[in-house]
Amino acid sequence: MKVSNADEAASSEVRMDGVTGTSIQWLASKTDGAPNFAMRRFTMAPGGTIPLHDHPWEHEIYILQGKGTALYGDRKVDIASGDVIFIPGNEPHGYINDGKEDLVFLCMIPNSGDPR
Repeated sequence: MKVSNADEAASSEVRMDGVTGTSIQWLASKTDGAPNFAMRRFTMAPGGTIPLHDHPWEHEIYILQGKGTALYGDRKVDIASGDVIFIPGNEPHGYINDGKEDLVFLCMIPNSGDPR
C-alpha cells in the first residue's frame, strides 16, 4: 500500500499541441506498482484548453472543482464539480475552462495509456 498527499505530488505542464494553461500530477501509476490503472489530477487555469484529440484507451473523469465545457466529437457539454465523465477509446474529446476558477479533475486511464 502507498499513501500520499495529492498536494505534494510533482506537477508539470501538459505538453501536447494546442494545450494551454493545464498542469498534470501523476497520483498513482505503474511507477508506484499499480498494475492496471493510472490516476492523474489535472488543473486548468481559467481560459485553459485541451483541444479535441483521441487515443485508443478509455478515460474515467471526476470533476473536483470548477466549471467548464467538455468537447465530445462535435458536441459541447457543460461540466461542473461532482460530474463524472466516461470517454470510450478512440472517441474525440477535449476540455475548456470557461469558468472563473481553476477546473480540477481526476482522470483515470489504463497503464497502456501512460506515456512515461
